[in-house]
Amino acid sequence: MDCIFCKIVRGEIPAYKVYEEDDFLAFLDINPQSPGHTQVIPKKHFRWVWDIPDVGKYFEVVRKIAKAQQKAFNTDFILSKIIGDEVEHAHIWVFPNSGVSGDAKDFAGNAEKIRQAL
Repeated sequence: MDCIFCKIVRGEIPAYKVYEEDDFLAFLDINPQSPGHTQVIPKKHFRWVWDIPDVGKYFEVVRKIAKAQQKAFNTDFILSKIIGDEVEHAHIWVFPNSGVSGDAKDFAGNAEKIRQAL
């Protein structure tokens, strides 16, 4: 497959991973809306979020990331988006409100903040 997210899962493209388990992966978005903007994806290729067999487990991972972002960036205001037209692989954006201070492009630092808060 030529899917960029599948390539990230396979390790063919580097990413700032913040969380990984057997079925799901969370990594920082390369064009962040705010510090800590994370993509949460299934490791297996599904076109749409609604195609994932255990969508409840998926949303538990999304919640875990959102809660870690709240701690890491000292905010209660975490946004999420499910659109799916940018990359044809199921994904959920999870990111702190744009009013959060910090450098959105400090990928290593922001990834570490989230990992430490998990």
